[in-house]
Order: sequence, then structure tokens, then C-alpha cells
Amino acid sequence: MSELITIGEPIVTFASKQPDVSLIDATEFTKIMGGAELNVAIGATRLGHSTDYISRVGNEPFGDYVIKTILSHGVGTKYISRDPKYWTGHQLKELVTKGDPQTYNYRKGSAAAHLSKDVIEKVDLNGVKMAHMSGIFPAISEMAEETFRTLLERLIQKEITITFDPNLRPALWSSREKMIRTINELAGSADIVLPGVEEGKILLGTDDPEKIADFYLKGQRTKAVIVKVGSAGAFVKTAEGERYDVPGFKVKQVIDTVGAGDGFALGVITALLEGLNLRSAVVRGNAVGALQVQTYGDNDGYPDQKQLKAFYQKEGVTE
Repeated sequence: MSELITIGEPIVTFASKQPDVSLIDATEFTKIMGGAELNVAIGATRLGHSTDYISRVGNEPFGDYVIKTILSHGVGTKYISRDPKYWTGHQLKELVTKGDPQTYNYRKGSAAAHLSKDVIEKVDLNGVKMAHMSGIFPAISEMAEETFRTLLERLIQKEITITFDPNLRPALWSSREKMIRTINELAGSADIVLPGVEEGKILLGTDDPEKIADFYLKGQRTKAVIVKVGSAGAFVKTAEGERYDVPGFKVKQVIDTVGAGDGFALGVITALLEGLNLRSAVVRGNAVGALQVQTYGDNDGYPDQKQLKAFYQKEGVTE
């Protein structure tokens, strides 16, 4: 029994160790594991919460590596199946000193893309308090989208709180129009929607945080929208009409932006699991995101409770 459950595709990442060297010329790499939804599960576990991850990996060394690594982080693997025919998704990732790194994915037709909806009926949702969903998994195949929707239906039936991060990956979708239509529809099933202002430009044609929030608050279940506005923090609006800004934290040097959005999500989720109010949850989201951008890797900067407390003391924050 876990407090948090999520579904996604784990990605074995070969990350360049050579700053600002293109992947054409890079020759030194380190192997790490990523995946947006998995990042959230890892970070939540690090903060003391029990998590389960639903996925499918190949029956090969990459699949072995994924399961071994997930277990090492304390994330539940009982809903990760092995596929004898299809491989585990993987990618190449640049190392940059400014901006977002380029990544090149090798995941079309992967094992996770063949995760069928039948597995969802076997998932025990008793005791699950929250579920984190992302727009990435339904993008990888029609089968994955069907499986994703099946899980959504079960979560809604069980009245489990759902967070949804659009996490746009245009290259994975068959068309831009399909991506926009599907992401905006799926967001309507969530209790809390977590878009970014740049995603708002693509999905809605606006980077106005309040207009973005107003659009997603039309969802039948949506109670709050938290719009990420980069280093400035986040804008929050609720179905009850509350609206406020939560400032971000100043960072001396941004090393790697990958995983910051997932860090924000896990910060919000874990705070809510601990009974904190929404404003405090967003403060934690900003804090975890700020810690993550100061480290390499997809989730290396996510804190445990002791590290989070130390960061709060340094910043003069009280939960």
C-alpha cells in the first residue's frame, strides 16, 4: 500500500560529461535513469513517502538496470512488468552551462509503449491518497494513451486526488493538434493542474498566468491550478476564487534545468500529503525546484526532510 502512485516510462539516459560539447563530438558519457513521473516518485520517497510506479521495461540489461535503480531509491516496483519482445526506452543528453540541454530519444515502440490497459485492473488503489499524472506517457503510443485513460477512470472512481503536469513533448505526438487537444482534455480530469507559462503559449496561445488558470479551472474536477512562472515562482488560483503569487528562490548558479518541474510537482504533492495548505505546498515546490537546478542529473538535487529543513532555515522560511 502506497500513498502516491504514478505511471510513466523510465528512460535510461546517457548524459554527456563534457560541458557545451555537442553530442556529435562528445565521447564521455555517464549512465543515469530519468523519466518525469519516476522523478516525482523518487523525490517523494526521499521525503519519506511510500510510492508505486506503473510501467513496463524490456527483458534486457537496460530493463535490469532500471528495476535495480528504482529499487535502490525505495520506489515500489510491483507494477513494473517485463517485455520479452520490446526494449527499454533510452536517450542521449547534452551537458550545457546555459539554457536547456538537447536530448535525443530512442523510445518509439519501446516496452512501455506496449503497456496494456489490462494491467491497470490489477493495481491495488486501496490506501492510495494521491496520483501524479503527466502528459508524456499518453504521447508515446495509442496503447499507452488507452492505459493512461483507464487508470484515470479508476482513480476518479476511487476519489483519489490527481495532479496533472502537461509536460509537453511535441516530438512524441503524431501532431501538434493532437497534443493540444489531448493534453487539455486530460487536464480536466485532475484536481490540481500544474502548467508552465511556456506551455500555456503552446496549449492556449497565452502566457498570462491567470488566463491559463481560468481555462483549466473549467475542468469538472479541477480545484486548483498552479502556474509555474520560472524563477519568479508560481501563480495559484483556486475554484473558490483565491488567487496569489508564491515567489521563487534565488539561485546563484543554474547547472541543469532538467528535473526542476518534476521537483516542483513532488514538492507540492508531498506537502499536501503531510497536511500542509496549498500555499505552503507551492513554497515547497519552489524550494525543491530551486535545489534541483543546482545539480546535474534528473533528480540528484531532490532533498530529504533534513536537507529541506536546512534549506528553509537558510532562506528564512517557515512551513
